[in-house]
Amino acid sequence: MSEQIKYLLDESRMPKAWYNIAADLPVPLPPPLHPGTLQPLGPSDLAPIFPSAIIAQEMSTERWIDIPEPVRDVLTQWRPSPLFRARRLEKLLGTPAKIYYKYEGVSPAGSHKPNSAVPQAWYNAQEGVKRLSTETGAGQWGSSLSYAGGLFGLDVTVFQVRVSYDQKPYRRALMETWGGRCIASPSNETEYGRAVLAQHPDHIGSLGIAISEAVEVAAKNDDTKYALGSVLNHVLLHQTIVGEEAILQMEMAGDDPDVVVGCVGGGSNFAGIAFPFIGLQLRGGPNAKKRRIVAVEPSACPSLSRGKYAYDFGDTAHLTPLVKMHTLGSDFTPPGLHAGGLRYHGMAPLVSHVKELGLIEARNVTQTDCFEAGVMFARTEGIVPAPESTHAIRGAIEEALRCKAEGKSETILFCLSGHGHFDMTAYTNYLSGKLVDQAYDEKELAMALAGLPQVDA
Repeated sequence: MSEQIKYLLDESRMPKAWYNIAADLPVPLPPPLHPGTLQPLGPSDLAPIFPSAIIAQEMSTERWIDIPEPVRDVLTQWRPSPLFRARRLEKLLGTPAKIYYKYEGVSPAGSHKPNSAVPQAWYNAQEGVKRLSTETGAGQWGSSLSYAGGLFGLDVTVFQVRVSYDQKPYRRALMETWGGRCIASPSNETEYGRAVLAQHPDHIGSLGIAISEAVEVAAKNDDTKYALGSVLNHVLLHQTIVGEEAILQMEMAGDDPDVVVGCVGGGSNFAGIAFPFIGLQLRGGPNAKKRRIVAVEPSACPSLSRGKYAYDFGDTAHLTPLVKMHTLGSDFTPPGLHAGGLRYHGMAPLVSHVKELGLIEARNVTQTDCFEAGVMFARTEGIVPAPESTHAIRGAIEEALRCKAEGKSETILFCLSGHGHFDMTAYTNYLSGKLVDQAYDEKELAMALAGLPQVDA
């Protein structure tokens, strides 16, 4: 039997088009609604904050959307990313399962986020935009957009959630090294930020608040557009290059996953690994076997497993369109867990929709269980994973242990979405016994859900 560890796809085989799952859905995605009229959104409604090419992708139902050559030229700096067989982890677990992971930490920013930052920056530059405003949690997206914006001559303003801004100063330094400007959110730079601080001067921030600030800046400045790192269709679209490559690499390995696992916060990295495999199943054909697709989220912010499937705002100030998604309520502020990229009240509408269609399953796991899995992975596979990515590792380990208990030799694939080199404070806290599991406030959740918009849908 081959003892091969890594499967490297030649640059010439890097996908030339993104996969749009909207083309294959058995039931169409419920439309986004205008926040004022509650009517289905048209392209002109998004024009103040997005460039036309991004709006077209957001609303497209074409199955394949070509990746522009200048974008591919940048992506080939680190793509195709490697697929690894986690043989040492398998041995430690004593499982008959085979575990593979697609590693996105090889990008300049150390995560999957540049897969969308690069095309978003390019499309904006093509339309004469001068500045991008955005939000970031842990800083993966903010650093990725700072990097991509610099490549195409764009200024980048990043509103970083306050708790992560304080926890991860080196992410801020990375953004600034690439030319981005990083501001702790809530901030005094926007009307909405000032309003939040007036009520809660020590607010730890949330992605919903940071989105509100970034959208406000874009809406008020003609030379500025908004870019976001997850949730919306076009971001998930750009990430499907991950799963497309993984399909080819699994073929190289002579294997085919029975279970596909990803961590999920807003949904982009999960969609990236999962949607191409779901697409195989939906279209039928030789690779259409039924696979279990597992989304793993933090128990402190369990939007997919505990949230309500309803129309809600994507931000806290209610500036964004309403989208139908699994949500904990836009007023919900999750606890300040270290997986800052997963601290979002909602879930990508497309991920929510495939969950409603029964195409994926969701589970939530605690912070300490995730760090235990992350350390186990680091000590066997050598890569220190980002806190967000440890959720996928935890899910994969649980699946491997299930196989051990059942005596089954299944193939498990997960997306290792990024490395944790900027997250060592979190590991220090875990290794010294200071990291504790944080529960969300049930009363606050009930209040946030009670405040969901009243929409007849």
